[in-house]
Amino acid sequence: MGCFHSSMGNLFPSYEDPRKLASQTAFSVSEVEALFELFKSISSSVVDDGLISKEEFLLAMFKKKTKHNLFANRIFALFDVKQKGGIDFGDFVRSLNVFHPNAPLEEKINFSFKLYDLDGTGYIERRGVKQMLIALLHESELKLADETIETILDNTFLEADGDRDGKIDKSEWRAFVTKNPSLLKIMTLPYLRDITTSFPSFVFNSQVEEIVS
Repeated sequence: MGCFHSSMGNLFPSYEDPRKLASQTAFSVSEVEALFELFKSISSSVVDDGLISKEEFLLAMFKKKTKHNLFANRIFALFDVKQKGGIDFGDFVRSLNVFHPNAPLEEKINFSFKLYDLDGTGYIERRGVKQMLIALLHESELKLADETIETILDNTFLEADGDRDGKIDKSEWRAFVTKNPSLLKIMTLPYLRDITTSFPSFVFNSQVEEIVS
């Protein structure tokens, strides 16, 4: 076993022991091993360098190469924990763990908060929410009138921005999504309970329709 892990480490510098990753996540050892097979496939789909590039990530998750969708870019940025322009195996597993049905709710809340905190200021601002909503609608191939989008934003900040300072902090976001759990549905991918070699694609339509309604 030790020789196997050593050889994998030589071939994939980012390789981490599945037992270690299983102890840190909701995945079992066998599931982490399956994720490694998936990682190898994705990380070699464009350039075989042991990392998942943005292009490979977008192709695997969104079935497209476009680099201009804000939502896709934000997801990649949060998976690229070390900010080196490519996702290594350990960060791939730990980031994907956030979407596991058994992952702690607090991890889902934190990840979703970072998703909307576009500038990393520690606050969710109206401009960022609008940009993300438009990006989600684009991914879902849905269109809304500008007036409808502004109404959604008005209602969101009316409920979530408790101190009326025009931005949503972490505690306000936690309270808001706790009252509106459907907003975190996108943070759970049920089929991560049964890992296969097919990358789980995000499904936007139902979430966006719930937000719109």
